[in-house]
Amino acid sequence: MLHLPFEHDDGLDRPHEECGVVGVFTWPEDHVDVARTLFFALYALQHRGQESAGIATCDGHYATTHKGMGLVSQVFNEQNLSPLTGHVGIGHNRYSTTGSSALRNAQPYVLETLHGPLGLAHNGNLTNAGVLRRKLLERGVGLTSSSDSEVITQLLAASSTAGLPDWERRIGQVMGEAEGAYSLVVLTKDALYGVRDPNGLRPLCIGMLLGEDGKGLGYVLASESCALGTIGAAYLREVEPGEIVRLDRHGLHSHRELALGLTKPMPKRSLCVFEYVYFARPDSLLEDQSVHAVRQRMGRRLAMESPVPGADVVIGVPDSAMPAAIGYSIESGVPYSEGLTKNRYIGRTFIQPSDRLRRSGARLKYNPLRENLEGRSVVLIDDSIVRGNTMGPLIKLLREGGGAREVHIRVSSPPVRHPCFMGVDMATYDELIAHNLSVAQIAAHIGADSLAYLSNEGMLAAVREGLGDRPTGHCDACFTGRYPVALTDAKDPDAHKRQFEVSLRDADPSGQGNKS
Repeated sequence: MLHLPFEHDDGLDRPHEECGVVGVFTWPEDHVDVARTLFFALYALQHRGQESAGIATCDGHYATTHKGMGLVSQVFNEQNLSPLTGHVGIGHNRYSTTGSSALRNAQPYVLETLHGPLGLAHNGNLTNAGVLRRKLLERGVGLTSSSDSEVITQLLAASSTAGLPDWERRIGQVMGEAEGAYSLVVLTKDALYGVRDPNGLRPLCIGMLLGEDGKGLGYVLASESCALGTIGAAYLREVEPGEIVRLDRHGLHSHRELALGLTKPMPKRSLCVFEYVYFARPDSLLEDQSVHAVRQRMGRRLAMESPVPGADVVIGVPDSAMPAAIGYSIESGVPYSEGLTKNRYIGRTFIQPSDRLRRSGARLKYNPLRENLEGRSVVLIDDSIVRGNTMGPLIKLLREGGGAREVHIRVSSPPVRHPCFMGVDMATYDELIAHNLSVAQIAAHIGADSLAYLSNEGMLAAVREGLGDRPTGHCDACFTGRYPVALTDAKDPDAHKRQFEVSLRDADPSGQGNKS
């Protein structure tokens, strides 16, 4: 196992990414290199998780898997991609939410069943994983990891369907037991399945893989549409909340009734609004609208709600806050300019910085453009403030390194006051600065001349402005504390994980587990 002490945390004040999933089904006679296609799709989804990556493929009889710790480009090479043969496959980028950062928790999970191989990759977090885990253990099912994704895989394998494969019904049964957030890609010997939880908390879309002549070569499932263009696939639509999609050589088949029959009444749609705020790539589509356009609208509404009189320039924190900064500039009439240059590779090194370099804080990651800042009243736009440990050094950098006369902070989302239990590492109540301090206290703490956040109403209005009459709904629990799902494990969400990790360390002090 690779040890990545600096890889997993670049020190920026952001909620950590969730996970990225992708699946590909192709017609066997077209001989598409599925493993290589999955590799480049995962590469496009790298922003969703940087701890581990994995690919599993199937040729209709046997499944082959390779996974490891690190970035996609570090895990895969020509030598370990070539054995991954077959016409169907799934892939995963991981950031740990349930389950520690270790190879044993890397995905996809692949099992051999009576009906052939079963593989699964999961984005999200089950809020009743502890209960489901105990049920499996009581039934004599052995578990090799602390991940809720393995729990889902084992539940699928053990579901009762009168001895028949009937994977659609098995998935429906698991959906009746599972609580929380999940977008799944599921591999069997002759089909690929896509699944979203009934609330639709995590995104998942469908595309058609195209040849150079425009001929359809198969189907693609991906967490974000940005992965589709990278591999030459055309966007078709999203998997709907509560929908089970089967993709095989006969086409696309939707099975809503299997899941809906187990979850009546249908829960409120609750796509994680932080996908729009930060997680999704700006060139992705969510709910068939451009993420970049939504972020610009957030910036415009922020300017309407919280102008800065006498401001000279608007800048954004690279890279995710740039669209909001542009929107703020358009609405306010204050010129937009670049004020910070980001070292995009500083978080990709295996070398830990010295104590002196660590103390330099933001200087390790950003350089100010003094000619755009000196003597000016600066409006700095960021998409969120979580712990509050980055903004203070950034403000100091703008003043001391850039010569800014004033620094006014505007945030294109509301204050993050509550943790997430649905698959986002949003920090704890003790760590969330907005849970413990007022806006005025935060401004004093970070050294800003002023600080203002976009209202929750303004954020949701910006998201829904482009949706028209489309059925929609969004989870804003990290801002409001209103969770859309039951929090069965919330009293002690890590109890089962801690128990497992202690027992596994006793058996394997290295903590490396076994690579499959």
